[in-house]
Amino acid sequence: MATDAPKLAKAKLIQLDDKFKDPIDEKETSVEVQFNPETLKVTYANQVQQPQGGGDQRGTAAQQFVGTGSTKLAVQLWFDVTGQPEGPGEPAGVDDVRKLTEKVTFFITPKKKSETQYIPPAVRFQWGSFRFDGIMEGMEESLELFSEDGVPLRASVSFTLTQQKIGTLRFEDPDKKPAGAKTTPSGKPAGTAPMTSAPSGSTMQGIAAGQGKGASWQAIASANGIENPRMLAPGQLVDLQAGLNIGVKR
Repeated sequence: MATDAPKLAKAKLIQLDDKFKDPIDEKETSVEVQFNPETLKVTYANQVQQPQGGGDQRGTAAQQFVGTGSTKLAVQLWFDVTGQPEGPGEPAGVDDVRKLTEKVTFFITPKKKSETQYIPPAVRFQWGSFRFDGIMEGMEESLELFSEDGVPLRASVSFTLTQQKIGTLRFEDPDKKPAGAKTTPSGKPAGTAPMTSAPSGSTMQGIAAGQGKGASWQAIASANGIENPRMLAPGQLVDLQAGLNIGVKR
């Protein structure tokens, strides 16, 4: 039985509130990359200060640690409008690559916080289980390809995010669902696990046996909430992965 190919997880840039906690204006400002980066470079640094003093000093001067250090994430992304769009979120109808890269430029543009203070927005880089929250310290855009009319078609964007601390990198379960999210009976997010459609006149035992899971048909039926496993409704969707771990010793 043919199944849909798994969806490729795309990296995202998401604006956060001033406390680096909750996303804000996610629909308006979040950016899903066109091509995932090849590498992510994380740099840790402590802030050190050489002692100051006059006169003749012998030996090696002791360094002093100042502050809590910093962590930086370096990322390079590519954008290209020459190819045909292949799915939702692709740049359909875009003829100038700067219309895509300006969405990244948003995160380095300072916003007014007070009458005398401007700071760039807090940003989260999220890719699967990898998460990094910080401020965009620097960004470089290189226009790589131009049309005959001089319109830029391809660009690379390199940027650095900075945290004013040294801490453990955050890794999250990419399959973790928010409260209220729909899941299949096997616990996968809705739409990510293949479901089997019951033919007319079929039984749960027959469908399970056809997939080599005949011995587990009762557990599968129970996990799917099927009240009458001996008479399935035509077209009823069944998750054959549900209930298979029941009773398994670890």
